[in-house]
Amino acid sequence: MAAAIPAPLNAPHVATAAVAADPGSQTARAQCPYCGVGCGLELKPPKDPGDPQWTARGDRHHPSSLGQVCVKGATVGETLHHNRLTTPLWRERLDQPFAPISWEKAFGLLVERIRATLEQQGPQGLAIYGSGQFLTEDYYVANKLLKGALGSNNFDANSRLCMSSAVAGYARSLGSDGPPCCYDDLDTADLVFLIGTNTAECHPVLFQRLLKRKRKQKDALRLVVVDPRATATSDPADLHLAIRPGSDLVLLQGIGHLLLELQALDARFIADHTEGFAELRELWQQWTPQRVCDLCGIAEADLRQLAQWWAEAAGVLSLWSMGVNQSSEGTATVAGIINLHLATGQIGRAGAGPFSLTGQPNAMGGREAGGLAQLLPGYRFVANAEHRAEVERHWGFAAGSIAPAPGLAVWDQIEAMERGELGLWWVAATNPLVSMPALDRVRAAATNCPMVVLSEAYAGTETAAVAHLLLPAAQWSEKSGVMTNSERRVTHCPAFREPPGEARPDWAIFAELGRRLGFEQQFSYGSAEQVYAEFTALTAGRVCDLSGLSHGLLAEHGPQQWPFPAGTAPGGGQPRLYGDHQFPTPTGKARFLAEQPFGLAEPPCEQFPLVLTVGRYLGHWHTMTRTAHVARVNQQHPEALLEVHPADAAGNGLMDGATAEVCSRRGSIHAKVAITDRIRQGTVFLPMHWGASQENACEANRLMHEQACQHSKQPELKAAAVQVRPVP
Repeated sequence: MAAAIPAPLNAPHVATAAVAADPGSQTARAQCPYCGVGCGLELKPPKDPGDPQWTARGDRHHPSSLGQVCVKGATVGETLHHNRLTTPLWRERLDQPFAPISWEKAFGLLVERIRATLEQQGPQGLAIYGSGQFLTEDYYVANKLLKGALGSNNFDANSRLCMSSAVAGYARSLGSDGPPCCYDDLDTADLVFLIGTNTAECHPVLFQRLLKRKRKQKDALRLVVVDPRATATSDPADLHLAIRPGSDLVLLQGIGHLLLELQALDARFIADHTEGFAELRELWQQWTPQRVCDLCGIAEADLRQLAQWWAEAAGVLSLWSMGVNQSSEGTATVAGIINLHLATGQIGRAGAGPFSLTGQPNAMGGREAGGLAQLLPGYRFVANAEHRAEVERHWGFAAGSIAPAPGLAVWDQIEAMERGELGLWWVAATNPLVSMPALDRVRAAATNCPMVVLSEAYAGTETAAVAHLLLPAAQWSEKSGVMTNSERRVTHCPAFREPPGEARPDWAIFAELGRRLGFEQQFSYGSAEQVYAEFTALTAGRVCDLSGLSHGLLAEHGPQQWPFPAGTAPGGGQPRLYGDHQFPTPTGKARFLAEQPFGLAEPPCEQFPLVLTVGRYLGHWHTMTRTAHVARVNQQHPEALLEVHPADAAGNGLMDGATAEVCSRRGSIHAKVAITDRIRQGTVFLPMHWGASQENACEANRLMHEQACQHSKQPELKAAAVQVRPVP
């Protein structure tokens, strides 16, 4: 049951941003707000007091990036002041224009709608969809408000579209979420196995680190890339396996079969530190090289070469990202990667291990703070009674305040709105009307919700078109807080600019609402530093122990890796997990998972004979709310291009540079054709950045289906069956 909500307070307290005493007076250091590499930036204020544009360069003192930066990080200062929301906006109906309102009015509307929803539909009628763009403090307070104060576990985040298969995969195989590797492993691995990741474009600074080593130590490092497309990632590879989309798990089982054949397994490690290998051995024996290569569409010699290199390598490092996670068998594929590492003892030591590359700058911080519908802070689960009790005590709520069942993942939220079961859908720091699959369904569902709230830094996003209440959010650079990158390194990001107009930090908005709903004591934060202190105390003794960290320590001593228990000296964080081969499972052993591949959820057919896969361009970020304002990036990537193999182009009457119509079972879009032999025949590619509001709009995700992994609930955003035809 949710805690009872008293009447509104008579004297509302509105929290404000924590801004440096003299913003603009000196260089600021922070983590880049783009991808999960988490590069360090130095940001310099404008020389002219009337110029709002900061400049950015790589921070040589940041241990994750050592001064390296990509085009997005180098130009982030150009994005901070353009096209900003500066005041709350409201409309009762979607056919009305927005009108400015006060924060007082905005909070009144929120309190009224929350009360009405609880009375009419109960806590299940409330849902929040957050973002890896949040700082950890934003994540934490939002979860405390919804899951603790209001009794609804319906907090999900766009990490559901990004990393939830990795989360589920680590937890199922190793007993807990948490990437076990670090970036230094790139410098010592003998074999780097990149599967489902275009690292050169999506995590460019890490790829440059690999590339520099490859140039200097050509014989000491082998790169293997698995991708249906040839990309800047595959160009320097020793082996590129252009497998059929959806055959990743088949490939992994085939590697296992050959490792058995080569007698390349670590029998002692398997016996002492794992369980379930007998079932996996039986499964691997079924996946013969001929069967695997027929399904993957690759040469048997290439498969055997990869297995031989794996067997010979002293250190194997596997890197993956969306190409693995965004699949209806994403969690099983993650387990397939981990299986290979466990079977060969390639985990818990330098240069070895399964390493997911996080998509967003603070998706890791969100996982730590419980930022998915099945999670609670400190890598806890809402379905675990002991975990719920620990969090309720820490938060100061009565026993039973947190609901015992996982909440609605984001697609469940969409379906709930279709059925009229949500009274409030609150979207924060993300743009689901571009990034979700089956966009026409998402748009229609949102218009069926009585109140859609959008907390956003930028004006005019596609999601604003379905919102009733817009709340101007202070973004990174305008609020103080922390982010965690892919290697579990935590960086303090100071507020070095004033928020524009009336914009406020997300954590402060959620805290103010909590107080107005009567939970004054639980949300009496005076600063983001206080929020972080409360959060880190809740992680003590967990795998992601951050109890020794604080804003002050991070500001003084720089970024730190967790686990970082209380009493740890600066720099004393643990670079790798599971070095003692003890895993956080009931038996202390890692688990082999034997799961049969089943391929794409929507395979090609006679009517839709091609597979559309989507991805990213180097210069753009997600739905372009930032990068659309950077001239250099727009010149580099002015429009979305449909990559088509020459044979598919000839068979469908397509001309290079002409416009094509791409159709799936969910709709159709137009795109300019780029004929190239760098994509596998039978597969076409589009970038996902361009939404309906952009010039040269190309809503790739309108075509994608919503079928998802049963374990992670992550949609299969990497593959849909399509047909392509010329537009006269």
